[in-house]
Amino acid sequence: MKFNYSDQQRGLWRALLAFAIALPLSIFFVYNFRYSQKSVTRVLPPDSNTVVQLNAVAALGFLEPQGEVIHLSGTVLAEGARVAQLVVKQGEQVKPGQIVAILDSHKRLSAALERAKTQVKIAQARLEQVKAGAKAGEINAQRARIENLQAELQGQTAAQQATIEGLEADLKGKTAAQQATIERLKAELRHAQTECDRFERLYIDGAVTASDRDLKCLEKETAHKLVIESEVTFKQIVESGQEEIKEAQANLQRTINTIQQQQTEAKATLNQIAEVRAVDVVLAQAELEDAMVGVQQAQAELDLAYVRSPRTGQILKIHTWPGEIVSEQGIVELGRTEQMYVKAEVYETDISKVRLGQRSTITSDGFPGELNGIVDQIGLQIGKKEVFSTNPVVDVDARVVDVKIRLNSEDNHKVAGLTNLQVKVVIDTSN
Repeated sequence: MKFNYSDQQRGLWRALLAFAIALPLSIFFVYNFRYSQKSVTRVLPPDSNTVVQLNAVAALGFLEPQGEVIHLSGTVLAEGARVAQLVVKQGEQVKPGQIVAILDSHKRLSAALERAKTQVKIAQARLEQVKAGAKAGEINAQRARIENLQAELQGQTAAQQATIEGLEADLKGKTAAQQATIERLKAELRHAQTECDRFERLYIDGAVTASDRDLKCLEKETAHKLVIESEVTFKQIVESGQEEIKEAQANLQRTINTIQQQQTEAKATLNQIAEVRAVDVVLAQAELEDAMVGVQQAQAELDLAYVRSPRTGQILKIHTWPGEIVSEQGIVELGRTEQMYVKAEVYETDISKVRLGQRSTITSDGFPGELNGIVDQIGLQIGKKEVFSTNPVVDVDARVVDVKIRLNSEDNHKVAGLTNLQVKVVIDTSN
């Protein structure tokens, strides 16, 4: 602690110290606390007109690494996150992005990532398939089917047309034969009629008997019946033949219609498999992009299974070991111990005297000698004390402001392993 006094003031100060030593022990404690916590203004005894002001602010605080201590933790699921592997040791220095611990969910998430990558490959193949259209073999097979249908149509048409022509020829032959039979029977009928008439005249003349006449006339009647039967048979032949021809023609038309319908369907199928529709390409592209997003999501979820250091620092403490569920304190504590700070709690009544860059002296029972530093940051809020003195008269409800003091580089290594050590701080406010 440094004070700027004149020679006269130094003499008065010595007298004041001698007087203070003579006070009761309780007054000494009060004095000690006030002296270490606040800047003090002392007034000399009534017989002196000189006022002595101490240009310093004292406070309690504790050591911490630069940027405070970070509690690294993992993504906590509903069932809780469990540490599968701890990659670092206490005291080990780590770099930004270095893996500190691996959670037990990494195997499941790794499998999910591989599955997502497989889906991307499937989507890529699907897109290429759509762009390429149908296989050449499928197209050629469909074209061959169309040609086969055309050949079948021609063959069926020719065969059934031949059947129709055969039926027509058969009908023509049968009708001609039957017509000839009718003509022959008519000729026989005419002859029988003539003979009947002749025998009728002979009978009248008495040249023949009645039985001879009746026999000849019976032949006429028989011939007439044969003519009628032949004409009926002729009509039946014509009707039956025409019916067969009509049925054959209907079969031909039905065959033509059926095969032509099959040809139309086959041509439509050929156009469908040979066509590369833009909408199919867009759909396949969207499916590929969706699969790629799935890979990104799976990768992001897998990354959460690896707890990484956000910055350079030292592993100060391990809270969760392999096999344990991540606790509320996280997995490890990390701090940048290459540059140590003191977090001092300055009373709100003294904070107006503190400025950035002011020199500070730090002492503690945890290390020999003194540490030096400068005020690096002054808090913007007033809160309650967190560091308490062993002095029973300390005001535990006092309101303070956090002031961070950066230690000099030559003092960092002395306390790099003493994070959270309680210290006493004296800030020189004379400058």
